Amino acid sequence: MRPPKKKAAALGSAGVLVTATLIAGAVAAPSASADTRHGQDREARGTAIAAARAAKAGINWQDCPADWGLEKPIQCGWVTVPLDYAKPNGKQIKLAVDRIGNTGTKAERQGALIYNPGGPGGSGLRFPRRVTTKAPLWVNTAKAYDFVGFDPRGVGHSAPISCADPQEFVKAPKMDPVPDSEADKRAQRKLAAEYADGCAERSGEMLPHMTTPNTARDLDVIRAALGEKKLNFLGVSYGTYIAAVYGTLFPTHVRRMVADSVVNPSREKIWYEANLDQDVAFEMRWQDWQDWVAKNDATYHLGDTRAEVQAQWLKLRAAAKKNPIGGLVGPAELISFFQSAPYYDSAWAPTAAVWSKYVAGDTQALVDAAAPDLSDTAGNAASENGNAVYTAVECTDAKWPTSWKKWDRDNTELHKKYPFMTWANAWLNLPCATWPAKQQTPLNVKTGKGLPPVLIVQATRDAATPYEGAVELHKRFKGSRLITEKNAGSHGVTGLANPCINERVDTYLLTGKVDAADVTCAAHATPTP
Repeated sequence: MRPPKKKAAALGSAGVLVTATLIAGAVAAPSASADTRHGQDREARGTAIAAARAAKAGINWQDCPADWGLEKPIQCGWVTVPLDYAKPNGKQIKLAVDRIGNTGTKAERQGALIYNPGGPGGSGLRFPRRVTTKAPLWVNTAKAYDFVGFDPRGVGHSAPISCADPQEFVKAPKMDPVPDSEADKRAQRKLAAEYADGCAERSGEMLPHMTTPNTARDLDVIRAALGEKKLNFLGVSYGTYIAAVYGTLFPTHVRRMVADSVVNPSREKIWYEANLDQDVAFEMRWQDWQDWVAKNDATYHLGDTRAEVQAQWLKLRAAAKKNPIGGLVGPAELISFFQSAPYYDSAWAPTAAVWSKYVAGDTQALVDAAAPDLSDTAGNAASENGNAVYTAVECTDAKWPTSWKKWDRDNTELHKKYPFMTWANAWLNLPCATWPAKQQTPLNVKTGKGLPPVLIVQATRDAATPYEGAVELHKRFKGSRLITEKNAGSHGVTGLANPCINERVDTYLLTGKVDAADVTCAAHATPTP
């Protein structure tokens, strides 16, 4: 799940800015046919060949390029992988990786810990900065592990893909995602189909290979290039689906694995249904935030009940629809900006503060926060690339409904009760209905022989990856442990201060030990205004 970005917010094809979190599902897949199994055998052989090559070559670590924003002593390098694992000697692509050595002694070192922040489309290259910035929650783990990040295939510096001109992609205001008429729906459908065509035109060669199983295979090649016999991995959000697929494909290669804020790995959920589930969860978390804003009415003056805060939201939305704020911020841009509050508790106060200023007469703060900055060409390119990867992976991973009637019926129905994100999320994912590359059948995630205990961490009120996803992965990975953060909903739990969770994550990464039974932790502290 790709978190919302400031400014060049992830706009969906139809321009809706959403950063849906990665999920979308399809019809229940039939069990793998003999043909699919044969393909997987070829890909397994191809991965072994690529990993052996990478182990021999290693990584030529150097100072990172100046414009990557990674300070010394972080080092950068490249790992070469096949574009298509069924053809390991065919076209190769290079993946960008970075690392910082463990801060403890040689005796304390336990190898490399590789990280993925989610998406699809997120870059993990900033992970080693948890050491250079002395992030307090990671001090113990950093003693034992080199922190390793990477740009997954198609992302950032790793053979980046694109579906649209970045400056055009971020232009605002976009159409209101909530349709007023059939004509609005037709216009959005046209935008989505054009976006899918743009992906084929600009990145056609990459699209058939932009899948989660291929990213999991890439991860195995990176492991080998690092000289690691087994993988230590921390995946957040969509990173948990990479973890689920890796654990299924390479159970004997896993040493420690943490899955934080879990994508439901059920084949029936990847990806269409998962996105619908998200719409319901976003509404719940949106209401949690409104309750908090109401409780802090003395600070924000937006109403002292949830109903009053919602009325202010509808008023803002209607005003922006009639006359985009600053000429740039319409309903689509508002959703893009405001959705960070249901995503992350850390956005609660800043989002409320911007809104409060607007209601008090200062519109500039909202324009600065929610409108694109056309002068930020690098940020806009990164935003467009993130959206392209998000779309390519979700659309290629699974079979999507091609019938507009189904999309229309499902989203019209959901919107009645869950209006905050439903249509925005639908348009973001609609390119998958006309996707130009062959769509795969999702892997059946299960416990393979030799898989060690996996640690799963999840908040019960997470909007981007609803709680049921963690329960499902826990069922599928025998011997896994689930830590539940109760009555909390911030996305990405391992990054928050909650000793009940932090100490267990440390213990697991440092010793491999998990509790004898699943654990429920109280919520972390609520944000202060």
